[in-house]
Amino acid sequence: MALLRVEDLSIRFGGLAALADVGFEVAEGEILGLIGPNGAGKSTVFNVLTGLYRPDSGRVTFAGESLLDLAPHAIARRGVARTFQNTEVFRPLSVLDNVLVGLHSRLSGGVFGAAVWSPRVAREERAARERALALLERLGLGDVATMEAGGLPLGRQKRLEMARALAAEPRCVLLDEPAGGLNPTETRALMDLIVRLRDELRLTLIVVEHDMDLVMGISDRVVVLHYGRKIAEGKPREVATDPAVIEAYLGSAEDA
Repeated sequence: MALLRVEDLSIRFGGLAALADVGFEVAEGEILGLIGPNGAGKSTVFNVLTGLYRPDSGRVTFAGESLLDLAPHAIARRGVARTFQNTEVFRPLSVLDNVLVGLHSRLSGGVFGAAVWSPRVAREERAARERALALLERLGLGDVATMEAGGLPLGRQKRLEMARALAAEPRCVLLDEPAGGLNPTETRALMDLIVRLRDELRLTLIVVEHDMDLVMGISDRVVVLHYGRKIAEGKPREVATDPAVIEAYLGSAEDA
């Protein structure tokens, strides 16, 4: 059964059709690769799924509930988290505090509780700190918990952003170009990490990525967009040999 269902999704910006009747499903526990040339509409899909954009038409349901009328924070509370193409860590904060920010949506103490520092709030804060540290260890960042986030190299900033997304205890995580700027060794380690997180935390993941080795190496299925339309969907091997996909990336023989 599909955890996430996208149906006939369309959105225009002025005269440009960013998405046109896009549809796909993601099963629980699946890793779905979402690929396409620059400008294909991949990040637009993520922005719709997380409530940053409202589509002109179409439906998006998660665990049977429509997401289209919900604000971004409400979608996050339903269990959908994301990372961004350009890393969005809070650079002046410590690595640990970055993850605690992600945990905020799961805390119930509120501003008043924090002000009076009740025993319940103190217990909740301790539990949050322990969970944040455990997440950092899981993502290989335990040794830099007290460092300023802006001082981390890019690869570790990307892992930190993943840890912050996971802090909200999502069921589905959207990864927007997680391998961007990484070297081959870092990319291979990232592939292993994504699969391990899926298996250990029982996550569902959608991965937007230009690194085809990563996409084809970890995805159960792949959806291909081109000029806002879906042109292919299937197993990685099927998609990699699809003539429409080859033409979208490489051009036709006439172009060559």
